[in-house]
Amino acid sequence: MPPPPLSPFSAAGLRDIFQRWRYQLAIVLLLTALVSAGIAWALPNIYSSTAIFLPSSPESSDPDRLASGLRLGVDGTSADLDRVLTIGQSLPLAERMIRRFHLYEHYGAGQPGTDAADNYVLGEFASNLSIVHNERDAIELTFQDRDRRLAADVANALLAAIDSATQQLTLENRRNVLEIYRQRSARLEASYARTRRQLLAARRHYGVFGLEEQSRYLAKAIIDTEKELRLAEAGGPGNAAGLRRALRGLTQPQEAGGNLINLEGWTQGADSVAFLVARLTDLRTRYAVSQAAFEQAETALGGRVSSLYLIQKAYPATRKSKPFRAAIVVGSVLLALALSGLLIWLLEVRRHEQSAHE
Repeated sequence: MPPPPLSPFSAAGLRDIFQRWRYQLAIVLLLTALVSAGIAWALPNIYSSTAIFLPSSPESSDPDRLASGLRLGVDGTSADLDRVLTIGQSLPLAERMIRRFHLYEHYGAGQPGTDAADNYVLGEFASNLSIVHNERDAIELTFQDRDRRLAADVANALLAAIDSATQQLTLENRRNVLEIYRQRSARLEASYARTRRQLLAARRHYGVFGLEEQSRYLAKAIIDTEKELRLAEAGGPGNAAGLRRALRGLTQPQEAGGNLINLEGWTQGADSVAFLVARLTDLRTRYAVSQAAFEQAETALGGRVSSLYLIQKAYPATRKSKPFRAAIVVGSVLLALALSGLLIWLLEVRRHEQSAHE
């Protein structure tokens, strides 16, 4: 009577199973290695280009801060990180990059406009793009492609597009602030010109051209003329009638036959001219300050103040990032070994059960 078959659960049984199936198993593993190697070496090399940057808050490029001379600061918060990640992974940005770099042709998706082509290209683009927040609070933007230069160009273009989209958040506010500066300067300029005309008119009307110098001259002229008039009336030298006319010219307004510079006009116009001079000086100072602030804000905001602090721009990769061909072959062989071993063991278990029933 033949000995009973060895149990497939024992070490001796497993060794016996391996002896019976070793050639078939070797053929399967060899075919798997050849097929996986052919597939792995047929795969194109994929290159990765990474740009690293720090986001900043839109408040750091606020027009008021820039106009006052403050600089852009690297003070991004978690909200700024979320904003950059959201913009970088948005659909409009992806569509812009796809059109700019002609990725429909590059991915071989055919003509744009069909749902199948659009979904395929968007899927490929999304799978090749990675935007992550690393442990140092920086953002790493990575793009992968079989063309190393294209990968670097797309990564840098994405970086510039994120920066531009972030700046758009404050663009309208910048325009409004510039318009406020411009309107304030225009109002002050108009007020200054109007006050200057009023001052000139008041000087001509009252004959007040220099407050301090004119008051000393007018007082001296009146005192000397009146002194000479008193001497002439007392029988001294001089023409009393002429001196009286000269004194009236110094004291009466121009409408009554007085001089251009006279005591009546000076008395009436001194306060008005003094007020207009003080107002004109104040307006000139305020207008100069306002115009300087407007020009400084226009210069600062007219330039493109980056909202991102670039640590490293993307460069064409010098080595591939994938595929890992050796890992593909080894993994395929190990997987084939595991599946073949499981299948052989199941067959042997069934065979053992059939022998036990006979």
